[in-house]
Amino acid sequence: MTPRTRRPLPARIGRAAVTAVLAAGAVVSLVPFAWMVIAGTHSSSELFHSPPPFLPGGELLRNLAHLQETIGFGRVMLNSLGIAVVYTALSALLSAMCGYGLAKYRFRGRGLLLGLVLATMMIPLQVLLVPLFQMMANLGWINTYQAVILPFLANSFGILLMRQSFLDFPDELLESARIDGSGELRTFYQVVLPCVRPQLGALVIFTFMGQWNSFIWPLLMLNKQETYTVPVALNTLTGLTRVDYSGLMLGSLLATLPLVLLFLLFQRQFVSGLLGGALKG
Repeated sequence: MTPRTRRPLPARIGRAAVTAVLAAGAVVSLVPFAWMVIAGTHSSSELFHSPPPFLPGGELLRNLAHLQETIGFGRVMLNSLGIAVVYTALSALLSAMCGYGLAKYRFRGRGLLLGLVLATMMIPLQVLLVPLFQMMANLGWINTYQAVILPFLANSFGILLMRQSFLDFPDELLESARIDGSGELRTFYQVVLPCVRPQLGALVIFTFMGQWNSFIWPLLMLNKQETYTVPVALNTLTGLTRVDYSGLMLGSLLATLPLVLLFLLFQRQFVSGLLGGALKG
């Protein structure tokens, strides 16, 4: 066995410095989560003691019961989960199909259509709220879940991300599948999509997070407590004269758990999707 070469002292110092900086950054990023755990297990009055608590308390079950009693937190979580899952599945599929069409099909006006997709990314959400609200009111969709899901299914970011992924897909494989008698939809689902799973996984994470954290549009569309999503329901805990800080912290902590679980499930695809473009160059 060949002996391992020892790194020069400056290289070891630099590596140790980088490791220390990354470790410090990781600790700092975990501080808000640690505070949510501590605040969620104390009463709101205990959070304003001097000094504030630095260890978890014994009010977790009481705060959970209060959350369930005031905003129906279990139902709210199911509402958000259902909306986010349906929106993510439909939006990711639509983005993949649109990106595939813009990347692999040659038709008149393709460049203009791509320019329109890029132009929609420059329109602020606030400009669209009034006309979209009037449209949903005319359709009778106020306080319905389809009003939350459908207007933003065509995600320009997702379309462009998938288009860039499909540009590198070899046309020879498509021609081979067509020669073997495979239809366009079968080719897309069985040949093309499995090859872009990393990019699709990254898109799923971004899309789910965006919908899960969406606040303004669900706030406008949903006006009954049983239809609220998590951000809208937590907003009701902040009153004019009193704020339930313990409930807010505990609710926010529980609301992050689905996002953490999703990232852990798609972590490999997420990293591969982000690094795919850099490795191809």
